[in-house]
Amino acid sequence: MTDGADPQAEAADEQAMRLALDQALNAQLAGEVPVGAVIVRDGQVIATGYNRPITTHDPTAHAEIVALRHAAQLLGNYRLPECELYVTLEPCAMCAMALMHARFKRVVFAATDPKTGAAGSVLDLFAEARLNHHTALRGGVLAEASSRLLRQFFADRRAQQRLERAALSLSAADLGDPSPESSEPIPTGDATELPLLDPE
Repeated sequence: MTDGADPQAEAADEQAMRLALDQALNAQLAGEVPVGAVIVRDGQVIATGYNRPITTHDPTAHAEIVALRHAAQLLGNYRLPECELYVTLEPCAMCAMALMHARFKRVVFAATDPKTGAAGSVLDLFAEARLNHHTALRGGVLAEASSRLLRQFFADRRAQQRLERAALSLSAADLGDPSPESSEPIPTGDATELPLLDPE
């Protein structure tokens, strides 16, 4: 998954990926899965983005798509052949195809995604010879930093869900059947029974 980058290019990739990791932290602060993206042209950052599907109620608002939309608006073109994208998690199929439709020169990602990764983990759209555009690809740049951020996010989320389930269980117990010692039986008698009808 490497494109044979020289040491200077590798250092530039790491620097750009650190900016993408900063964007991932923004996503985490917003309660989103911490994925961030940065778009660079000629060594200059022109757009950034971070995951926003939850906060925007938009299933397409992945970090790559958010950054791609900003870059296209800024440059006034949906084709961005001189641009490179840095993202902290391997792109999914939606994002991979969007990047290829935009004619990106290069995509660099950090952590692999064994569930939905479309740059070699589940499938590799970037290596599909039948597609009409081919984008250079490099993976594994600052992968451990990105993986650590994602692991911590999901560990915190699971812990929060356990606390919420425990709180719900306690609330349900408080609202449940009262214990026999603390309650009176429901009274029965004339007031709660239907009167017998006199046949005469």
